[in-house]
Amino acid sequence: MKTPIIVMGAAGRMGTTVTRLVREDPSLALAGRVDLASRLDELAPVEECTDSDDVRVVLDHAGKAVIIDFTAPAYSVATAKIAADKGAAQVIGTTGFSELELAELKHCAAKTPIFWSPNMSVGVNVLLKILPELARLLGEDYDMEMVEIHHNKKKDSPSGTALRLAEAMVAARGWDLNDTARCQREGLVGERPHKEMGLLAVRGGDVVGVHTAYFLGHGERIEVTHHAHSRENFAQGALRAAKWLAGRKAGKLYSMEDML
Repeated sequence: MKTPIIVMGAAGRMGTTVTRLVREDPSLALAGRVDLASRLDELAPVEECTDSDDVRVVLDHAGKAVIIDFTAPAYSVATAKIAADKGAAQVIGTTGFSELELAELKHCAAKTPIFWSPNMSVGVNVLLKILPELARLLGEDYDMEMVEIHHNKKKDSPSGTALRLAEAMVAARGWDLNDTARCQREGLVGERPHKEMGLLAVRGGDVVGVHTAYFLGHGERIEVTHHAHSRENFAQGALRAAKWLAGRKAGKLYSMEDML
């Protein structure tokens, strides 16, 4: 039996990629597409697929489908509330959530299966295991920094992936990222504090995503870099999550760690 999929922001870059891959996967069915009314005309008609600017309308036709959402924090939270009411599952790749918005997602996840990852790449999620181990093995004599590069359309900074990787690195030392993050250095800032995690965001062109973790010691440095070559990497991760989530129960906000 095919898993029905609803794509949020279907006319956007990620939405277009997800839609194409859903149609190419024999185990999935494109049940619906959601976007702004002004953008729906950009979508080519697909048989047995409901298009609307209201996810409620699509869910009424599609039933308990899995929603894939790479939109914006406010939209993703609003969709999660609707999914919880309708009993639909939701896979979220949106970044930039506030603590309050994440709390709302967790509340919705108590009612319906919801999966959230700031990066759907399997490789990045393996780094979440490897980087903390490096931090522990190298010890506190090595300063840690993170540099991320993204396209000029990205709205949040630093990226959700950079924050998650940095959080994992500092946690390995028993630190809190909220207390140690430094996202800007300008002027006479003085010597670098020992207990600090630098995060630098670079924006330009059409870069899909590059994240480099630095461990800088005396006489040497270690760089670990992940390059995302295309959005298909994230879309494939989301589809893998959708298939996995279809068989789960509500009760927690699932993550890539749960799936892997």
